[in-house]
Amino acid sequence: MTEQIPHPMSPQDCLVAIMVAVSASDENIRTAELVKIEGAVNMLPVFAGYDIDRTRRVSQIVFDLFEQEDGLDALFGLIRDNLPERLNETAYALACDVAAADGALAESELRLLEEIRYELSIDRLHAAAIERGARARHTT
Repeated sequence: MTEQIPHPMSPQDCLVAIMVAVSASDENIRTAELVKIEGAVNMLPVFAGYDIDRTRRVSQIVFDLFEQEDGLDALFGLIRDNLPERLNETAYALACDVAAADGALAESELRLLEEIRYELSIDRLHAAAIERGARARHTT
């Protein structure tokens, strides 16, 4: 059984969990992805006042869940329970940025992004705009 965080996951924990999940989805967490996650947590207003030390604990929960057969479903259950709907598009944008950070999208990352779109009920047109923005920001 996964060791629980001392208190329920905050919305920010959910955002971190989604970013870590995308990074880990191809079983190769790249430095560019870690830098993107750290930069988001350090710079974005949604993370104002967030305890950066929680990122390690949240990351461990994601890794533990990924080792379980229904871990992805459990992760999405935690996110649905703790992420306010108003942050769903923010979560998807962060996921896209992490996926694009290393300049290549693995098939597993694309599948996870598709699952995130579905689980967070991201409108297809909005998703396309978010994806296009991530592509534009990460073009070399």
